[in-house]
Amino acid sequence: MSDTDAVWSSVSAVRERNPLVQCITNYVAMDVAANVLLAAGASPAMVHDQDEAGEFTAIADAVTINIGTLSAHWVKGMHAAIAGAKRHRKPWVLDPVGVGATRHRTEIARDLALAGPAVIRGNASEILALAGAADGVTRGVDSTHTSDQALDAAAALARETGSIVAVTGAVDRVTDGNRVLSVENGHPLMTQVTALGCALTGLVGAYLAVRPDPLTATAHALAVFGLAGERAAATSEGPGSLRWRLLDELYGLDEAAVRQGVRLA
Repeated sequence: MSDTDAVWSSVSAVRERNPLVQCITNYVAMDVAANVLLAAGASPAMVHDQDEAGEFTAIADAVTINIGTLSAHWVKGMHAAIAGAKRHRKPWVLDPVGVGATRHRTEIARDLALAGPAVIRGNASEILALAGAADGVTRGVDSTHTSDQALDAAAALARETGSIVAVTGAVDRVTDGNRVLSVENGHPLMTQVTALGCALTGLVGAYLAVRPDPLTATAHALAVFGLAGERAAATSEGPGSLRWRLLDELYGLDEAAVRQGVRLA
């Protein structure tokens, strides 16, 4: 099966199986993350309270944890969801938003990274900071590094945690510590719409639910999201129209578009 065959198979599987993705995400991202999952054919559930987050994992197909707007109560919900995901053998994704910005945020992110996520997805500066690299300094959620600059740190983090590590940027790099897949889809205008990266983490969860290999599942999710962003940017006047056009493109992607447009190596 070719790369594009496999990506289309993943797109179709998400649409056919409608995986339920439990999202513990931040206040900024909830709306767009939920709508991205719906457009892709998955089903979102924003369940983060510690009193139900662990129980809900029994019916979820995957769990995503995003630390964007941290609070002590939400961190307890994160740990409850992780325990539930492990108990019910559900894959989960960590998005270490803004790690490196403060000591508190970095300690929490490191603790979560060592708890066994199937995938860790972040921008280059976040991955450098999470890996403890000397130059891993962030400006909140903004990346000041390229994905290639973070690749060695990503591979080391993958080996340390046993997780797939995805570094998103102009070119996305996805690694298990040995193998590396590169995704060239995407458009610069996507960086001007808040929380698209957070929404992408939810999409990775959906693809994990239908494809057993987390390396390829992650790469496929990144490629599909980037392709939808490229196609949306082609007719967008700016970030506002890109946001809704991206949802439409993600919803309407067909086999021909995937085969012609995905750039995965």
